[in-house]
Amino acid sequence: MGLFFFNLLLAIAWAGFTGAMSPLNLAFGFLLGYLALLWLAPFFQVDRRYTLAVWRWGRLIVMFHVELFISSFQVIWDVITPGQSAEPALVEMPLDVKSDIGITLVANLISLTPGTLSIDVSEDRKTLTVHAMFATDKDELIKSMKDGMERWVKEAVEP
Repeated sequence: MGLFFFNLLLAIAWAGFTGAMSPLNLAFGFLLGYLALLWLAPFFQVDRRYTLAVWRWGRLIVMFHVELFISSFQVIWDVITPGQSAEPALVEMPLDVKSDIGITLVANLISLTPGTLSIDVSEDRKTLTVHAMFATDKDELIKSMKDGMERWVKEAVEP
């Protein structure tokens, strides 16, 4: 956790030196600080787990936004074209994530994605019930959610 705060301090220092405290400039400063820590890792025995965790969280954020864009386009296309290609259904996705934060993050990211909504987690916390707008092939839908959202969350939260 100490390296994360040091990286934040580097981002704030960058923003202070450039004179712009915008979110984009802070993010750029965080990236520069991360790259500096990555470069200095062999010299100062920087914990590699931190650099790997930042990479995994960054990938989760980017890939969620890619999924968000793709699913938004799919829903918009279904709304503006004549007829409907939506085949809504409830699917039960077995969960590989075990932690509370992991299950919560998977369920919320699925709910934030247009066309899907997390409904319930089973009592034994091994199954997530999802309502999907486009569920023509339930097995393929479950596979895509497990290979995408759940895998990215599991790698970020439960390395």
